Amino acid sequence: MTHIFVNIPTSDLERSKAFYTALGAGINPLFTDENAACIVWDENVFFMVLTKEYFATFTDKQLADPKTHAQALIALSRDSREDVDRILEAGLANGGTEPTEAKDYGFMYSRDLDDPDGNGIEFLYMDPAAAEQGPDAYLAEQAQA
Repeated sequence: MTHIFVNIPTSDLERSKAFYTALGAGINPLFTDENAACIVWDENVFFMVLTKEYFATFTDKQLADPKTHAQALIALSRDSREDVDRILEAGLANGGTEPTEAKDYGFMYSRDLDDPDGNGIEFLYMDPAAAEQGPDAYLAEQAQA
């Protein structure tokens, strides 16, 4: 089984923990201390939110400021369009910002959220048939219906 651990920097660990739990994520206390918090999205997806100082110990590269530089865009799926909207509203109410307009492609709906540090997360819903068939086949089938 594969698990994904996404490491992201923060300037305020307590603020980040409050932000992500407000979005519905949990915290694994076994991997949380004064330097890091293990944010649990589900049994396979985790964010390791690390203080900038601790994050810097894992690389020799200069850290980019996520408020001004994009290094990665993290996308997490939701079960419905309404779930996408709900999680965005929770994020906005807890210090996040929405850097772009919602995107509605018919088969996929997505919204972007920057956490208080500027780390970008995209939340999306994709019609299960489009995910299974691929967007081109799905859209062609919809056009024939």
